[in-house]
Amino acid sequence: MQEEKKYSGNGTSLKTRFPIDKSLERKLDRSFFARDVLKVAPELVGKVLTLRSVDNILKRYLITETEAYRGEADLACHACRGRTQRTEIMYHEGGKIYVYFVYGMYWMLNFVTGEKDEPQAALIRGIEGFNGPGKLTRAMGIDRSYYGEDLTTSARIWVEDRGLSPDILTGKRIGIEYAGAFWKNKPWRFYMLP
Repeated sequence: MQEEKKYSGNGTSLKTRFPIDKSLERKLDRSFFARDVLKVAPELVGKVLTLRSVDNILKRYLITETEAYRGEADLACHACRGRTQRTEIMYHEGGKIYVYFVYGMYWMLNFVTGEKDEPQAALIRGIEGFNGPGKLTRAMGIDRSYYGEDLTTSARIWVEDRGLSPDILTGKRIGIEYAGAFWKNKPWRFYMLP
């Protein structure tokens, strides 16, 4: 099996930019995702999103930014309107993928967190080389077919812990003015400096 040398779109080599301690390398399991989104979302920053292409090449992307969406009470969360066909996967156990289409052109990639029937998700907002959730899904080829995929068992997409511990900053979530000041001002965006 070949492994792509470029870590992301910026041309940096995974081994040069981020020395890897093989003893720390592991695929994240269900227990990582089956926790509150306010624990999972910040801990995803610095983890490595791995995709296997149709020609069996692994592509790895450092997660640099996430946002937390926390249940039916959170007016910025899609689950605030309850269980629907669109949000059904958010009510499953953590570790599943929730994708949705916006502006008629972008897929948004989210990882479901928490326990069953507790709808929460972490939006993947940035990866090294691509800022903005629409740009990164386009670069990675994420589409509707990923809806409901299980990150803990999938052979085409998963998240790895490579032992990186970046400094993480927090800020307001972006593009959720409709949710009102209380929810808009929650510091539930987590990111690392470039």
